[in-house]
Amino acid sequence: MLHEIMTYSKKPLVGIIMGSSSDSKVMHAAAVVLDEFGVKHEDQIVSAHRTPTRLSDYAKHAEKEGFKVIIAGAGGSAHLPGMVASHTIIPVIGIPIMVYNDKGHSDKFKFSAFGGLDSLLSISEMPTGSPVVTVGVNKAANAGLYAVKILANEFLDLQKKLKRYKEEQHRSVLKESEELRKLGLAKFTNKKFRK
Repeated sequence: MLHEIMTYSKKPLVGIIMGSSSDSKVMHAAAVVLDEFGVKHEDQIVSAHRTPTRLSDYAKHAEKEGFKVIIAGAGGSAHLPGMVASHTIIPVIGIPIMVYNDKGHSDKFKFSAFGGLDSLLSISEMPTGSPVVTVGVNKAANAGLYAVKILANEFLDLQKKLKRYKEEQHRSVLKESEELRKLGLAKFTNKKFRK
C-alpha cells in the first residue's frame, strides 16, 4: 500500500489543462480536491485555438508521462476537452467555463454570451467514438473528485479515502439537519447565511 501512495502522490497521474489563464479562477477547485486526496497533478495552459500544435504535443506528453486522467476546462466554444480527447486514449473530463476573458483590451472578465450553455454543449456533445465526460458549468471540484474516483480503481488507498469522504458528507448533513430542527428555519437561516 505504501508503494501505491508513493505512486500517486509523487508522480503526476492527472493533467489539468485550461484554454486561458483566466480559466484558472474556476480550474483551481479541481486542484484543491486533488491536493486534499494527495494526488499529484501537472497544470498547464493549452489553447485549442491559439496553440493547436501544442495541444497535440501535450496529448503525446500526457501519454508518455503515464497520466491516467486529463481534466480540461474551457469557455465559449470550449473545444479544448474534445480536441485533447481526439489526440489520446487517456480519459478526459471536461469543465465548461462560464466566465472568460477574451484577451481583448479590457481587463474585465465577461460572462459567456449563453451563460455557459455554449461551453456545456460543446463539451458534452462530442461525436460518437470520441467521448468526453462532462461536469456541470464551473464545477471543477466535481472534475477533481471524478478523477480521484477513476484513480481509486487502481489504488486501494484512494478507495478508503473516498469512503471516508462520503461518510463525512453524510455526517455533515445529519449535523446540519439536527441544527435546523433545533433552531427552526428562520433562526437557522439567519445564523447560516448572515452577512
